Amino acid sequence: MPPRAVLRPPARSASRARSQRRRRPEPSWSDALLVRACLGGSEEAWAALVEKYQTLIFSIPIKQGIPRRDASQILQSVCRLLVAELPNLREAGALPAWLIGVTAKECLRWSRQEHPYAAREGPEPEGALFATRSVPDELLAEVRQEQIVRDAIRALPARCRRLVEMALFEASSPPYREIARSLGLTAGGARCLTRLRRELTKRGFR
Repeated sequence: MPPRAVLRPPARSASRARSQRRRRPEPSWSDALLVRACLGGSEEAWAALVEKYQTLIFSIPIKQGIPRRDASQILQSVCRLLVAELPNLREAGALPAWLIGVTAKECLRWSRQEHPYAAREGPEPEGALFATRSVPDELLAEVRQEQIVRDAIRALPARCRRLVEMALFEASSPPYREIARSLGLTAGGARCLTRLRRELTKRGFR
């Protein structure tokens, strides 16, 4: 799990705060809804937006072998840039690609700072695989697909979401059908898998 990113979103008025409490933003919301709420001054929307994408951001430096402490700093840097630049985002649908691009640049910045002479002194040090190169396209495609899976799972009803999370991400979880029965899901939770496949297809999972 990535560390929790800390944001200081723009201040909001008391009347706007009361209106936002009527419907609490969630990471399962579409980017369009979350961005609109963020720009409207909702602190809850900022928290939900970061929760939605912090694993995506954190995974990019981690997959490159960057230490967790430095990956955490990259996460914080990207979140600060998100607060500063979100008003300039033309389309909410472009947010994932924007975050991936910004994170890749921050990783490259870190690598060049850590190994400033790597490009001139021959082979790059072990553990700094991309010290003088941008993030490979294959890795970026991988993190995009992983984000699609996370978004698809979040779109499921609560019990289905819990079923899938336990089955996929908890190493000591019981067999799938037992989990389904414990959650009160009939037919072994088959409908949950159907819903998950539908959500994945809708989002372009390959």
